[in-house]
Amino acid sequence: MAGIYIHIPYCKTKCSYCDFFSGTNFGQQSELLDTMKAEIILQKDYLGGAAVSTIYFGGGTPSTLSVSQIQEIMNSVRENFRIEEGCEITLEANPEDLNLTYLEELKKSGINRLSMGIQSFDNEQLKFIRRRHTAETAVDAVKDAQTAGFDNISIDLIYGLPNQSLQSWKCQIDKALTLNVQHISAYGLTYEMGTLLWKQLQKGEVIQVDDETMNAMYAYLAEACTGNGFEQYEISNFAVPGYRSRHNSAYWKQQPYLGIGPSAHSYNMESRQWNVSSISKYCNLIVTGKCWYEKELLSEQDKYNDFVMVSLRTVEGIDLKKAKAIFGKKRTEYCLKSAEKYIEKKLLYINNESLRLTHAGILISDQIITELIMCGD
Repeated sequence: MAGIYIHIPYCKTKCSYCDFFSGTNFGQQSELLDTMKAEIILQKDYLGGAAVSTIYFGGGTPSTLSVSQIQEIMNSVRENFRIEEGCEITLEANPEDLNLTYLEELKKSGINRLSMGIQSFDNEQLKFIRRRHTAETAVDAVKDAQTAGFDNISIDLIYGLPNQSLQSWKCQIDKALTLNVQHISAYGLTYEMGTLLWKQLQKGEVIQVDDETMNAMYAYLAEACTGNGFEQYEISNFAVPGYRSRHNSAYWKQQPYLGIGPSAHSYNMESRQWNVSSISKYCNLIVTGKCWYEKELLSEQDKYNDFVMVSLRTVEGIDLKKAKAIFGKKRTEYCLKSAEKYIEKKLLYINNESLRLTHAGILISDQIITELIMCGD
């Protein structure tokens, strides 16, 4: 099983918190889409003939594409890869791009999962972080998607926005839970260097939400979602049973995937590579037959560290039996030795030969992961 990620690097406006590669100039769009189809052909052997079980349109804002443009890319994928029956095909979308007609056509095209970037149901917060939709638009988009026949809908939310109170965040979650969606992803705000929000923080124009409030927001998120029939299967992700994101789950299970488009990453269990983060350079390099990506071969230590980082974020945790079989006794014992103090503090626990985070451990997961990975042989 394998996945394909397709990066659409266009946004109508840039949100103040976002550091993903995207631009607001659509001038090269036609050329870019042709080049992406060319890359699909060039990379048709990358997955070694494995059946593709998930396809994910991310960005940027894939919903800025017309349905016919999406179909052109999908046709190219189908012509060059073996697509598994029942393949999960996700499109990231912004609420303001969606209407019933577009959604009905999208459903007919084969897209069977939507991931909506809502971020907040508070209009003042949305305006501050430069989102183009309103809370009302977001609700209407979800309802229109359901009317169009989508029964696998995920929404993204952000907590810890400037001036956001715990009560305000509770309202966001409570609203989300009334929409009958199948999946909720919620992320604590991070101030990424170079973004507008980061610059505002440096100038003292915004104040970060304190750690205590952030932790309380996360606790309410987990409690409210699990109390309403969602299972928490990864630190930031909650799903109705049977509706986990198969594409993201494949990342966490370290299954191979191919990334198409500028800045997209690929992984085949032996190496990882990333495409150039420039639309013009990406197009020029592929058209002229030059290499458009950088590549890193993975050492055994790299593979072990990746395994620890992605596994510990999931509800299943680190499979110790699998770790020993793949990485050997030395690295597994290092992992367990490093985990001892966190087990004593009830931040980690072992269950069915699996090392897992407790609810308290999730709050300092980055620190724990850093200590469990290896810096030298």
